[in-house]
Amino acid sequence: MSDDSTASGGEVSLDQVLSATVQRTGALAAGVYLLSPDGPVLCLTAVCGLPVRAAAPWWRVTVSAAGPLSEAVREDHLVWVGRQEDMARLYPNAAAGLPYQFALAFAPLHGVRRWGALVLVWPASRPSSLTRRERGHILSSAGRVTQVLEQASVPWSIPDQPRAVPLLRPGPDPTQTGLAAVDLLQRLPVGALSIDLQGRITYLNDSAARLLGRSADSLLGAQPWQAVPWLDDPVHEDHYRTAVFSREPVAYTALRPPDRWLDIRLYPDDSGISALISPHPRRQPADAPAPHITADLGASPEAAGTGRIHQLIHLAAALSQTVTVADVISMVADQILPAFGAQGMVISAADAGRLRIIGHRGYDPRNVADLDGLPLDTDLTPAGHVLQSGIPAFFADPAEMARAHPRTPALSGKQAWAFLPLVVSERRVGCCILSYDHPHPFSASDRAVLVSLAGLIAQAMDRALLYDAKHDLAHGLQQALLPVTLPVIPHLSVAARYLPAAHGIDIGGDFYDLIRLSDTTAAAVIGDVQGHNINAAALMGQVRTAVHATAGVLPGEVLARTNRVLMDLETDLFVSCLYIHIDLARRCLHLASAGHLPPLLRSPAPTPHTIALEVDPGPLLGVRVCSEADYPVTTVPLPAGSLLALYTDGLVEAPDTDITDSIAALADHLNTNGDRSLDAMAESILRHAGLPHTRTDDIALLLLRSL
Repeated sequence: MSDDSTASGGEVSLDQVLSATVQRTGALAAGVYLLSPDGPVLCLTAVCGLPVRAAAPWWRVTVSAAGPLSEAVREDHLVWVGRQEDMARLYPNAAAGLPYQFALAFAPLHGVRRWGALVLVWPASRPSSLTRRERGHILSSAGRVTQVLEQASVPWSIPDQPRAVPLLRPGPDPTQTGLAAVDLLQRLPVGALSIDLQGRITYLNDSAARLLGRSADSLLGAQPWQAVPWLDDPVHEDHYRTAVFSREPVAYTALRPPDRWLDIRLYPDDSGISALISPHPRRQPADAPAPHITADLGASPEAAGTGRIHQLIHLAAALSQTVTVADVISMVADQILPAFGAQGMVISAADAGRLRIIGHRGYDPRNVADLDGLPLDTDLTPAGHVLQSGIPAFFADPAEMARAHPRTPALSGKQAWAFLPLVVSERRVGCCILSYDHPHPFSASDRAVLVSLAGLIAQAMDRALLYDAKHDLAHGLQQALLPVTLPVIPHLSVAARYLPAAHGIDIGGDFYDLIRLSDTTAAAVIGDVQGHNINAAALMGQVRTAVHATAGVLPGEVLARTNRVLMDLETDLFVSCLYIHIDLARRCLHLASAGHLPPLLRSPAPTPHTIALEVDPGPLLGVRVCSEADYPVTTVPLPAGSLLALYTDGLVEAPDTDITDSIAALADHLNTNGDRSLDAMAESILRHAGLPHTRTDDIALLLLRSL
């Protein structure tokens, strides 16, 4: 989005709409998230009614994240969270970074295209339920924001940081009453301050300056916890944030060193906070414990206070959701980079004495290729030394880097670097490098948070590396056991697909096969081994071998013999299986089922019709009480041009959906699209099954057409 969002001519600006939305809905704040053109990431673009820094942990949120904002955009519906208890129950990871009591609404911005979401925040004092009228106000406000986005005269882009939108309220000219108000405040014996929603002091009387121990000039325009050394303890900023979010008064006592106690009261409203400071009325005992006061570390506004603590909690919760190495890389790139203002990232893993780059962002791939595979004892960059020593290294500018590693600055053109070792229980996992396009001083607060974050990344990366290794082993085993190619059989065309489950699920035992018996006969097999692990994949291979060994006899006998093989293996896993003997000369099918889903048969044109074949099922293979099980055989005609679809349950099972309805929907899809080529038909069926990230089971699909 363009940084200039004022109205031109009769054009309504986003600022005006956001400000009007806050007033119309009675919310204390509103924000707009826009989808980034660089990937499925929601970027906070504008905030009205709250400090921009207060939302820093949530400037960037991935669309796939488990939270209310992502759900509103993914599912394209309004999400309401009326209480903090609801947030903790429904979205525990999101609640970890939201310690305040308030109500939230997330409305998708969806017009000609999907833009993002409108977020509204209310104090906890409002009712936890949402009325129909309030829901209408929220959705109509989202519609107005969408209209502004789509009717803008210049293209919208994502800013580096969200903009603070002023809350515009009609009222009397302040010049008429300003002098009288100043006189009133100056006469008060207590300190009075006005603090805006960004935490900056906009006015203070002489008593306030005297009690805080600083001049008025040094305080105006500054945040109290940055301008006053003894207010640098994060608890003071947290009191301010609590008042802003809750819109309720906050009172507490603070120690001004060495021994003076002050009462501080915060009174918030929609425009900011009025603060009153007065000496504590009773003298504290000499041995009363004083609150911990940190030294003035000169931390930057971006690094100071509880905002960074909540940010760290939020990032820790996000890292806990990662499963694969790709998840960790994406999370670091999409959330940690912008949170710390960095423009580049490289993550390396220790592998056989070398640093293998497993992810990067903001670097020329040619430079990455030059750095990949460096030995751990390299002096080309600090990465190897940092990993071996376990001590992080920070370089604020190229000159500082060149003193220790002269060749490093020229490798990438970056101007500042943070090298963070990824160490878990004395094991060197890898190294994370954050880099900046311009010189960047690292305050003590920056360094402390980055080092803590490196430990969290190391834990997540260690888990992800183990998961990927296990998954690759199981997946490789399964792929090795599935047929590489299917045999060519005259008068029969065939297409097959196998899709593993979405990430986070181990490999499964789905399988398919086509066995050539003669020039006019073949056997088609599909099955599903119970479970999602290496044992399931291994058993799948044994079932395929047993079927191959007996293929050609009656279908019921094939399944019976395979069942006896599983009895001898004494496995605890069950297998569903469908075996079909295809007789192309007699144009018929002979089917036997061990508890598998019914195949679909589409009759040829000109009047195609798709039905689920009714096959008398036998028991699942491997059920101990059925060692001598009987598997009835069903015979059906197979006219030339017929299409036969065999599939596993991953294709038709979905939460809150009856499997019978899913099979009927698949039959309708097959009936409508069955005249396409088999490869095109297979891809169409998989798209019909749903998006990859929603799949919780493997999918095996075998399509056959008689010619």
